[in-house]
Amino acid sequence: MVSTAHEAMHRIFREDPHLFARVLPRAGIPFPEATSIEPLDTDLTEIRPVERRVDSLFRVHTAGEEGGFLLAVEAQGRPDADKPSSWTYYLAHLYAKYRLPPILLVVCRDKTTAAWAAEPIRIGRRVHTSMVVFPLVLGPGNLPAITDPEEAAGDLALAVLSALAHAKDPGHPAILDALAAALSGVDREQAYSWAEFTETGLGDARARTLWRELLSTYTLRFPGSGTIIEEAILKGREEGREEGREKARAEDILRVLRVRGIAVSDAVRERVSCCDDLEVLGTWLDRAVTVGSADDLFVEPSGA
Repeated sequence: MVSTAHEAMHRIFREDPHLFARVLPRAGIPFPEATSIEPLDTDLTEIRPVERRVDSLFRVHTAGEEGGFLLAVEAQGRPDADKPSSWTYYLAHLYAKYRLPPILLVVCRDKTTAAWAAEPIRIGRRVHTSMVVFPLVLGPGNLPAITDPEEAAGDLALAVLSALAHAKDPGHPAILDALAAALSGVDREQAYSWAEFTETGLGDARARTLWRELLSTYTLRFPGSGTIIEEAILKGREEGREEGREKARAEDILRVLRVRGIAVSDAVRERVSCCDDLEVLGTWLDRAVTVGSADDLFVEPSGA
């Protein structure tokens, strides 16, 4: 299960890989008819001390086209001056590794970031451009806002993506309401899985509170209507998943440090990976965004 809002924006396509084929045409982006779509290893590390990982990676097979193509998915929460060089590297490396045409898809949660991500990336000098990267972008400007419970029920993955992508829109409550109503008509396990995915993906505390309130409104309509699904959704807990959440949170901390170029010693890696306290891990994750060194994760701020 996802552990951060950033992760949810690309992991949703791992939950339902064929969501690409349904959502991209609705966003005005042509997508060939796929015979199959399979996730690939996201590790793009070479044999050198630099680790690079694309958020999600898929191989798309199409009828009549040998090999198909690669679809690299990046979730982007804000403009980042370092990303264009990373994305260019990803595409070049993928092409060299798989000998298949790679396509970059950036998934955004706000229109400003989406507009920034859609800008072509030009590599070279004014006198000569050596390479140009044209990212495809999904965001609130071209993703449908699903406010009809029947439409949401017809494609739950798309409805969840709509709820995440439009999280900053004024009409967001109507989207969440439609999704909550749709989940009340499916089996308990599926309802819980998408409800938890949505809560984690929303990120914003106010949106998550509203989501819980909406779920409590529709809880009695869940099949089985027992206390298990109600408690699981409202409290966000499920027996047997705690260890997985701790591991995912630890991986998030180490990933943030890697992306920021912060060196991580074996001792720091072990301490983070072995921690089984989600609250402590959450504190370290917050600090990972701003610390100057990995050891600073464990230093209490002055006056604390």
